[in-house]
Amino acid sequence: MSANPFWDFSLAVYGRPGVPACCLALQDRRGVDVNVLLFAAWAGLDCGIRLSAGDIARIDGSVSGWRDEMVRPLRALRRRAKTEDDALYRRMKAAELEAERVQQDRLFAAGGFLPQPGGSVELAAANMALLVPGGDPALDELVGVLS
Repeated sequence: MSANPFWDFSLAVYGRPGVPACCLALQDRRGVDVNVLLFAAWAGLDCGIRLSAGDIARIDGSVSGWRDEMVRPLRALRRRAKTEDDALYRRMKAAELEAERVQQDRLFAAGGFLPQPGGSVELAAANMALLVPGGDPALDELVGVLS
């Protein structure tokens, strides 16, 4: 286990079948930051925390600059390289993943939560719903995968 249990959670959850597709659909269709979405899930499942809209705004604000200046540009470069140069694509993918790990370290620090008993899928679903007003089939599917 690393010094960041949220990162460990994210790697485990993102590795489940169906999770990447759900997360990327919410990112591309609804503009959801996948790292913040996973943080909301982690807070509910592993920490037993019910987040408020204010919590989400504060936590999101703590990483918005990094996301806008580092993660999104690296993602755009990776996507561009995908069809043009495989070696460059792999390097950009690794750089994007490292930038996301830094973002997750910042989310973990901003949240100030630690895993504790009392978490549930219902809390995770309520937290994630704050990021997807009006719901979305991909969010429903993601909640089902977390069950």
